[in-house]
Amino acid sequence: MVGLLPFVPKPIVHQFSRRYIAGDDLAAAVATVREFNARKMMATLDVLGEFITRPDEAEATARAYHEAVTAIRANGLDSNISIKLTSFGLLLDKELCFRLVDGLVAAAGAVDMFVRLDMEDSPCTTDTLNVYRRLRERHQNVGIVLQAYMRRSMDDIRALLPLKPNVRVCKGIYVEPRAVAYKDPFTINQNFALMVETLLSNGCYVGIATHDEKLVWEGLRTVGRLGLPREAYEFQMLLGVDEELRQIIVDGGHRLRVYVPFGARWYAYSVRRLKENPAIAGHVIKRILGGGGASNGNGAR
Repeated sequence: MVGLLPFVPKPIVHQFSRRYIAGDDLAAAVATVREFNARKMMATLDVLGEFITRPDEAEATARAYHEAVTAIRANGLDSNISIKLTSFGLLLDKELCFRLVDGLVAAAGAVDMFVRLDMEDSPCTTDTLNVYRRLRERHQNVGIVLQAYMRRSMDDIRALLPLKPNVRVCKGIYVEPRAVAYKDPFTINQNFALMVETLLSNGCYVGIATHDEKLVWEGLRTVGRLGLPREAYEFQMLLGVDEELRQIIVDGGHRLRVYVPFGARWYAYSVRRLKENPAIAGHVIKRILGGGGASNGNGAR
């Protein structure tokens, strides 16, 4: 049924995906972050939109993020920002992309804010890492994402270790060929745990980004074995996914950051979230076919 999602009317996808998105505008995102901060959770804001097709769209994305930085600062929020380089024109003009991102990282740094470069599909991996390296020559307030299902990720870690990178480790969600990505869930989990352990053992700050309790346990095991303080790592989870586990982690005394996407360009992100959660996707399709009701979405991985 997941394969039928592209044919589902957008209004119905929107209804089922609202729990994963803070809202259509910055004000809604600010309100969501404020709620998380009140519950001792950090956040990262993501302006939705990727794979843009015109330079003016890249410039509009940059303006939206500058507005987000200003709003975070003005409201005293505990939040950073996460960006996708394709929304800054990576596939159109690499130098335009770098110029826009460099300006944003500089502006964020001026108010002591961190910027995370999200990792996208495999054709973007090398270019994204190259932009990260260039930014690190000029700024310290920037980090990267590495995906555990990518066969190259351990090699990328070894190459980045001299920079002591701040890395979010996640499983990965884009559909990739077997030649570049592991397909076996057990292997992906093993690689995830190895990546986290390697980074933490080498003094890198790690965002352990998972909703899989087995991997949360692995992260806690590594942190405990290394005797790390809570300031040396954090857990990260998506808005709308496994709120119970999120609270358990925070109640255990660990830092946790919630990924808070917002904006009018919500469709591609929503479809990926639904594909990641077949139980919810099935309810969406059944509604189209005239059967079944809404799900509460608690089947997230």
